[in-house]
Amino acid sequence: MKKSKFTDEQIIGMLRENDAGKTVEEVCRAHKVSSHTFYKWRRKFKGMEVHDAKKMRELETENAKLKKLVANLSLDNLVLKDALGKK
Repeated sequence: MKKSKFTDEQIIGMLRENDAGKTVEEVCRAHKVSSHTFYKWRRKFKGMEVHDAKKMRELETENAKLKKLVANLSLDNLVLKDALGKK
């Protein structure tokens, strides 16, 4: 997945500009972002504050680590069952 060149704080700031009265086109033009990207961000960060976005990012990284751990343990379990089954 490609890393965004904008931080969560910057994205939330852009959304706040739109809430303050600027049109989507003005905000997108000022920050050189497509309107599709803006609407995608709005769907993801709708109603969030900066601390909420940081917490969400931490939970996403923790979730990724746990998924990797489960995958490794499942693979080890499968290998052990296969080794025991061949005897």
